[in-house]
Amino acid sequence: MQGRFSKIVMALIAVALALAFFAAPIVKLKEPAMIVIILVGVVAMVYSFIEFVREKDD
Repeated sequence: MQGRFSKIVMALIAVALALAFFAAPIVKLKEPAMIVIILVGVVAMVYSFIEFVREKDD
């Protein structure tokens, strides 16, 4: 159980850091094309996180 909890915490930290990294270009550039590309990447990252949390531990 502790291994699964640490995986989830590390994944949440990674998602939070990525969102913080992508926040600056969205706020500064304000170009619709760049915002769409970043949002597609964020959606893919969140989907990957959900699949990562759902997978069974070995």
